[in-house]
Amino acid sequence: MEKRVQGVGVSAGSVRGPAAVVSPGKIAAPAAERSSDPVSEAARLDSAIEHVAAEIQERADRAEGSAAEVLAMAALMAKDPTLRAKARERVDGGVRVERAVWEAAEEFASALEASGGYFAERVTDVRDIRDRLIAQLTGVPMPGVPELTTPSILVADDLAPADTATLDADLVLGFVTREGGPTSHTAILARSLGIPAVVTCRELGEVDDGTCLVLDGASGEVTVGVDAAVGVTNRRARPKHLTYSGTLADGTPISLLANLGEPSGVPTAREVRAPGVGLLRTEFLFDGRTTAPGVDQQRHAYAEVLEAFPGGRVVVRTLDAGSDKPLAFVREDTSPNPALGVRGLRVSAEQPDLLDVQLQAIAEAQQRSDAEVWVMAPMVSTPSEAEWFAEKARSCGIRSIGVMIEVPAAALHAERILQHVDFASIGTNDLAQYTFAADRMSGGLAELNDPWQPALLELIAVVGDAGRRTGKPVGVCGEAAADPLLAPVLVGLGATSLSMTPRALPAVGETLSHVTAADCCQRAKRALVAGDPQAARAAVAQSLTE
Repeated sequence: MEKRVQGVGVSAGSVRGPAAVVSPGKIAAPAAERSSDPVSEAARLDSAIEHVAAEIQERADRAEGSAAEVLAMAALMAKDPTLRAKARERVDGGVRVERAVWEAAEEFASALEASGGYFAERVTDVRDIRDRLIAQLTGVPMPGVPELTTPSILVADDLAPADTATLDADLVLGFVTREGGPTSHTAILARSLGIPAVVTCRELGEVDDGTCLVLDGASGEVTVGVDAAVGVTNRRARPKHLTYSGTLADGTPISLLANLGEPSGVPTAREVRAPGVGLLRTEFLFDGRTTAPGVDQQRHAYAEVLEAFPGGRVVVRTLDAGSDKPLAFVREDTSPNPALGVRGLRVSAEQPDLLDVQLQAIAEAQQRSDAEVWVMAPMVSTPSEAEWFAEKARSCGIRSIGVMIEVPAAALHAERILQHVDFASIGTNDLAQYTFAADRMSGGLAELNDPWQPALLELIAVVGDAGRRTGKPVGVCGEAAADPLLAPVLVGLGATSLSMTPRALPAVGETLSHVTAADCCQRAKRALVAGDPQAARAAVAQSLTE
């Protein structure tokens, strides 16, 4: 007998297939035993924390985009000083380390649950770290996603970010969880991996392995017990390949491009048939070094990416160092708040030799390539900074020069800035955190960093209007552009290109193929007049049914 239940759709796509039930795990609460050697127990605690954090960080180093960011945050959570202190307090009191970790994590999780909202959505992260620590301490295997041999839909109470980040998109048709939320790390990873997903499906009930399900990641509807004879269907809103022609339904040209963190991401971008790169981060060349790379090394790395996109656009962002991206050869910013100190282009102004070498390398790679090379500077705040960068880039032979719009001052004066450069690209993550004075790495302030915030959308509209008046392209890169529901809104606000994690391109392309410029403008107007992010999402979603 079929049963339909409703959850919250967080990653679009419609799939049908057998359920693969994820067990809630076998890590039981350790016995409340006493220890006669607190010093040894404390050493075991420190060792387990370092091991688990390093293991998760290793996964982060192999991942890209949102997956890398979420795993890096999980690694930080494993070393969270509050969690460690709570466990250490119990160990010093004579509690065995396994029990101390359990109690400390449960105290932490209970406080998060009581806070509700975004905090409550971090409970799964805390308990996953707890289980990994106890597994490391006791030597038992870590529970997780079962090994799949056939394409299936995962069914779980919740999924840990460390498990979600490594899901095989060819075997995991989609997943549904009873817990979680739309801003959970698991939801973010589902979108970046292109896996249809529904969360907060509390009426799901018990589901047996093999039960046939239909899951709609857009509407949030899950149907249990459908006819298994129909077999597996996989109508993902994110097919494997981008089929978007480059124009909206009315012929309006809107470019879709991939974001890359290093050349190793090229195969994924090519696999989904991305026509070019909207953001090539260059920090990979500088990280972990005691001295800055020279022209030859940089040119070779840039050429490797350019060769993969002959005739396509590749937008290279110059070094974005400082704040949370310290480098050994960049003078340390000793200001109390490095996020408001010397970072991005400000580093280049203080140490211009870094920028000079990088621009020379990019220019040389450009000369030897058929790709359309665009170069942009990060963290530009004023028209004079844009002018300074443009003059340097032009003197090196760079043909297309732009800037990132990441602070409100730059957004408000976008038209003046565009008088000095050829294009602008909006970095929604930084623009949100500087607009709302809310650190984007702070979980408790996540709602303020929601890309659907109407105030943030208004700033994007200001930049879009500046682009229209000056006749210069305006792009949007980052997590915001990867949302198929938000993408038409961004176009309606004036974006002429969107760039995102490669796996998100097919879904966004499918959406844009079926809307006109007028549709995009109408959705943008609905989002702008909304009172909060939730109302903005709802208003735009409602427009799809009218």
